[in-house]
Order: sequence, then structure tokens, then C-alpha cells
Amino acid sequence: MRRILLEQYLKLGNAIALRYSLEMAGELDLISTLLDHGSYMAAIETEKGADEKELSEWVALFRKRMSLLLGEEILEPFIVYDSVVVVSDAGIQKVQAELSNKWYKKVLAADGKKFFSKVYMDSVSQKLCLVIARKCDKKNTVIAFKVFVQNLTIYAFRPDLPVGFSVYICDRAGNLIYSNSILKVSQDEISDYVKRIDSGFKNGSLVAYDAFVFDPTGAQRGVYSSPISFGVQDLGWNVYVTIPYWTITEPLRHFYFLFALFTVPIFVVVVIMSVRTIKLSEDKAIADETVACLSNQYYAIYRVDYVKGTYFMIKGSEYVKGRLPKRGSYAELMRVLEEIIEPAAFEDFCKNFSQESIGNLVVKQITEFGGDFLRRFGEEYRWVNVRVLFDNRLLSHEAVLCFREVEKEKQQQFQERKLLKDALEIAKRGEKSKQAFFSNMSYDMRTPLNAILSLSELNLNEDSLSEKVRGYQEKLVYSGRQLLNLVNDILDVSCMEQGKIVLNNQSIDLEDCISECVDPFYLQAEVEKKKFEVKFNIRNRKIMGDSARIVQVLNNLLSNAFKFTSEKDSISVFVQQVDAVGRAQYQFIVSDTGIGISKEFLTRLFDPYSRETRFSNRRIAGTDLGMAIVKNLVTEMSGQIYVESTLGEGTTFTFTIPFSLAEELDEKKTKKDSHKKSLQLVSLKGQKILLAEDNVINMEISAEILTMNGVKIVKAWNGEEAVKAFEESSPFEFDAILMDMQMPIMDGCEASQRIRALNRPDAEKIPIIAVTANAFAEDIAATFAVGMNAHISKPIDFNALCRTLGGLIGEKQKSADS
Repeated sequence: MRRILLEQYLKLGNAIALRYSLEMAGELDLISTLLDHGSYMAAIETEKGADEKELSEWVALFRKRMSLLLGEEILEPFIVYDSVVVVSDAGIQKVQAELSNKWYKKVLAADGKKFFSKVYMDSVSQKLCLVIARKCDKKNTVIAFKVFVQNLTIYAFRPDLPVGFSVYICDRAGNLIYSNSILKVSQDEISDYVKRIDSGFKNGSLVAYDAFVFDPTGAQRGVYSSPISFGVQDLGWNVYVTIPYWTITEPLRHFYFLFALFTVPIFVVVVIMSVRTIKLSEDKAIADETVACLSNQYYAIYRVDYVKGTYFMIKGSEYVKGRLPKRGSYAELMRVLEEIIEPAAFEDFCKNFSQESIGNLVVKQITEFGGDFLRRFGEEYRWVNVRVLFDNRLLSHEAVLCFREVEKEKQQQFQERKLLKDALEIAKRGEKSKQAFFSNMSYDMRTPLNAILSLSELNLNEDSLSEKVRGYQEKLVYSGRQLLNLVNDILDVSCMEQGKIVLNNQSIDLEDCISECVDPFYLQAEVEKKKFEVKFNIRNRKIMGDSARIVQVLNNLLSNAFKFTSEKDSISVFVQQVDAVGRAQYQFIVSDTGIGISKEFLTRLFDPYSRETRFSNRRIAGTDLGMAIVKNLVTEMSGQIYVESTLGEGTTFTFTIPFSLAEELDEKKTKKDSHKKSLQLVSLKGQKILLAEDNVINMEISAEILTMNGVKIVKAWNGEEAVKAFEESSPFEFDAILMDMQMPIMDGCEASQRIRALNRPDAEKIPIIAVTANAFAEDIAATFAVGMNAHISKPIDFNALCRTLGGLIGEKQKSADS
């Protein structure tokens, strides 16, 4: 047994050594062939009478071609002639005759045969090399290759070796020129180790099949060899392979151990086999139980050959087993399934689980595919899941088709879906409740605010007020306006959260719009002793945009700028047109030299309810919603906003909005001028107006202001009284109707509808203006839907009300005259 193992390892070691030997011989053979080619070409050059310079140039060209073929730094060609002159690609080098005669004479004596020198250390490159040379003509010219051994491709030849194997190559003198060793020792120790091996093979002590050597670590190793030669040339190089002796003798040690341990080997084998059989049986039982457990999840399992169109029933339902054999045609299986699958689902089932479809799934490496459908069980339909399973362990043309009942899971899904749907409905109802709350809050807050602001402004018109009382009244008006701004901010954010911001784009003069917006801030700057300036650089003033939203953004930014600046600070607005090609870009820059914003707060500046928390010498009132509103409005207008700020130095807001350019039509301009003219010509004095209002204070305020403007008032305390008053009046007796929206008995919308529906000549033409505390877009839309002409929100801006009344009455008079 030992002899057989050693002989087998001898063959293995020799085979590995031979593989390396052939690899090295093949490379040397290629170099030898190139030398033959170079010798032939060099002979042609010398016979042409080439001088040293021409030979040097030829060698340079030859080396370049060799580098392209073999790679860089494999060999260095040169030519020697007359014993003293060496011509190489580096130029012409004069050498002493005794230095070259050692091998030069041997090459000449070989008379055209190749000469191989010993491996030596090159003094220039400090690399192992050898010289291969041959005579190439009758003039004793020699071509030679200096071959750098360590750059040969054998060093990149690293095939996978068995565990523990090492390979060495040495030259004729036993010098190590290649090593692929697992030994972790120094290079000198390996060199000495290889010389011992080389010496052992040369003296015959390591030739026997059971010979061994001790490596530098003291381990016993078997040694095998193969000479390197090509053609009839013997270089004297050898490949040596070493194998750890424990690798060879390991099977023997096991055998000795078992033989010594047991007296009856057959019994031992029987016991081992029995134990193994029992273990395999247990493993198989566990695997069978696992497969059975998985199989129980499915009530039917079929193995389908989609190429042959057959099935094999591994497990089937009682219904199918009663109608089909264990093996059969897949088409017949589909026919039986048609009897129990819901008719509406069977067409899709056939399409997705036909032989062709299953084949496509396998080709695409889709390992699992399936879905749910209704299947009849007795007299009822229940949900079933079907899966096509594919695995590489199956035959390439087979797949598994299995069915599992999923009625409980499906019903649970339906229940969860219903819960989600109910939750969505609850959320929608909650949103409606929230909207109703904001609408009611708008009404409930604006109504008393209307009274506060209106009465305060009326008081300011009294000449008998003392300066002290007048100051109180002015502060009251200022606080009321501030409270109104807070309410407006809250309502704006509510609309933004619900996506109800609607832009009313129309033709506007941007410069006029901004100028009107900033006019009040000049007075504020004068009072607060601040510098305020506005500049424009606009080529196209006429744009399509929502003037109210542009003003709202600028108002918010300028209000902030005035809040956070002190006496002698500067605030500026600069508007410039970036481009004007069809859709122009307008850039708005609002700057101040105020207290600035910290870097930490800049990241949260546009978040609702965010406020700078750094210490300050002032307390700023507000909802902290202004910047969120600004950001949202700029975004709604397809713009972008940026902010730069430094604490103690000031803040700059820059927002850019694209606007379409508006056509400046003479017709529009004429219409606008005529409308202005009509406003100037119409006076409210002597007009008779029906005023519908259920709030006593608001009725008193509205009646007082209108009466002061020469208007005759008829009061109605709800919508029903308003309709009755209009019915009982003479045609065209009333010039206009001011209609509150939320009134008892009958609201403003219903009252307006009834008035418009009356059969009298002035019912359709009389101006009806909605006066309401509800400022939401849908509330405004509702007023126009019932035929109202305009909308004024509370608290009432009586200048705007008078302008609106004047305009509508003027149009009515103009229509009547025509």
C-alpha cells in the first residue's frame, strides 16, 4: 500500500515538474527561434557592408520588434564582431577582448550552433540573466541575446498546486532561478535547500521513488524532478517538486490507526456503515417531514412537462383525482380545471398557465409566478392561489404547478382594505370639519373685527377728539389691523395646506402694481426714520400675473424688513427683468441692514410657526406664518426664493418668477380709461341702497358710513326681508343691494337667487355686492354662482366698497342711458 502511494505521488510530482519544464522550454524555444531569425537578418546586414552605426540602428529596431512580441525587459539583443567591438541599441561600446573572448570564442568554435551561457548576476541591472548566442556569417560576426531570467513569463505561470506542494528551478550549477514555495524562510535558506536537492539528484541519492529530503523547517518531503531541454539542446536546468511526506503517508497512518484500534476490521466497517445508514435514514426522515410540511400547504401539486404537454400528479384534490389519472395530457388537466375555476377568471388562467406561458417563464429564469382566483368547492366558491415554480434541479423542460387555498388570507385582506377605506373616509370627514371650522372662525373673527376697525376709524373723523384720545384711537386701529393680518395669515396657510390657492392671472402693469404696494411703506419709513428706496430695471411692464399675490409676497417681506430694522437702517426693493423671450423672468430683491438671521435659523426660516430664538432687544408679534406663505406663493407662481443673511449686518431676499408677457391692446387700454372715467364721474350721493345685515353693530356702521356719503339706506335684517323689500319696491327704486352672506331665516346666496328670479325689469340688472366675513375661494365663487356682481370681505374697506359701488352703479346708468 505504501509503495503504491509513493509510486502514484512519484507520477504526480514528475507530471507537475514536467509541466513547468515544458512551460520554460517553450519560452526558451521561442527565444531560440527569434535568435535564428535575428542571425539571418544580421547576416544580411553585414554582407551589405553595414558599418557600426547602421548595425546599432538595426539592433535598436530589432529590439523594439522583440519587445512588441515578448514584452518589455525580457531580452536585450546585441552584435559582437572582431572580438573587441559590441554593437547594441545603446550605441557602440568598445570592450576589452579578454572580457568577451570567454564566450565569444566558444560561439565561433560552435560554427553556427547556439551557445547558452551559465546564469549569472548582471552587474548593471542586478538581475539574473544568461546569454544565448550564435555565429551569423563568415566574418565571425556573432548575434547574442542577454535574457533576463526573472522577467520570463514562467514567473507569471502559477497554476493551482495541491496543498503543500512547492516548485523550484535551478541551473546547471544548482543556482536557484525560480521558486514557488510555501516555506516561510529566507531566500538564502531556500537556495541552500535547492542546492542540496540538486546535488542529491546528481549523485543518485534522491532518484528512488521512496527518497525524501528534510526542508529548512525540519519537515520530511518527497522530491521529484524533470530536466528542461528543447530539441537536442541540454541546458542542464532542472525543475524540482517537493511534497510533504505527511500528505503522502496520511492514508497509511489512518489505516495503521484503525488496524491497531480494532481487531476485527470487518466489524468496524459494518458498524460504521450501519451508523451511516441510520444517520442517512434519520436525515431522510427529517427531510421527508419537512417536504411533507411544505406539501401540506398545497392541496394540489403537479409536475408539468410543457414541451411534451403532459403532467404528473404528485398530489391532487378529490375532485380532480376522481376524473383524471396520475399521468396524462396537460390539455385534459386544463379541461377539468375549467369545470371548477370561476368562469370570469378561467380565460386569464388559460392565458397565464398555458404550456407556452410556462415555457416562457422558465426561459426567462422566473422561478416563481402566480396569482389568486375563485375556485368552486362543492356548492361554494373560495379563494385559491396558484403558483408555477421552477428550479434548476428539475429537468430543463419541467416546472411545478401547485394550488393552495387562501380564503382566510383573502378575507383578511378585504377586511384590511375596508378598514383603510373607512379610515380614508374618516380623514375626509375630518378635513371637511377642519374646513368648516376655519370658515366659521373666519366669519366669527372678521365680524367683530369689522366693528372694531370701522368704529375706530369713524371716531378718528370726529374733530372734537383730544390729541391723547386720538392717539388711543390710532393705536386701536393699528392693533386691529395687526389682528386682521394674523387672521389672514392663518386662513392663507389653511388654504395652502388644502391646495386651494388659485392664481387669478390677468394683464397687469408690474411697475404700477409694485408702486401701489410700496407707497404705504414710504410713510412708515419717514415716521420710523429709516431709508427706503425702490428701483426698477424692467423692459416689459405688461405681464400676465396675479397682482394680489405679488403684493402679498412683497408686503410680507417688507413688513419683516421694517420689523427687524432700527432707526437709520436702510431698506430697498430692486426689480429687474432677467430676460424677455416670450416668458420673461423677473427678479425681486428685498434687502435691509437690520439685525440679520442666524445660520441655524436660516434652514428653518420657511417652516410654519418657526421663530428666531436668539436673544433680542425687541419682541416681535405675529403668527410666524409669513415666510411659509411667501415660500408657498412664490412656488405656486413657478418661482424660486433664496435668502442670505448675516447677524448684525442685514438680510437679502431674492425671488425670481417667470411671467408671460401681455399684449398691450389699444382696446383694453381704451376700456380701462373709460372705466376710470366712469368711476370719476359717478357719485354715491342721492343713491338708494338696500342693506341686508343681521349684525346690529355692522348694520349701524355700514349705514352710518353710507349715509355720510349721501346714500339713502333701506335696512333688511335677513335674506327674507331683503327679498320682500325688493319685491315691494318700485322698479329701479334701488340702485344697488349690499347682501350679507350668513343671515338667519334666509342666507345671502338664496336671497340673491330669488331676487334674480323675480319677474321685473330691474331684477337681472341691479348690482348685488356680497359682504361677508368668509374669505375662502369657494365662498367667493359661491357669490358669483348665484348672480352677485362683486365681493367685499369683512372687515370692510369702505374706500374699496365705495369704489365698487360707484363702478357698478356707473355701468348700470351707462347701460340704461344707451
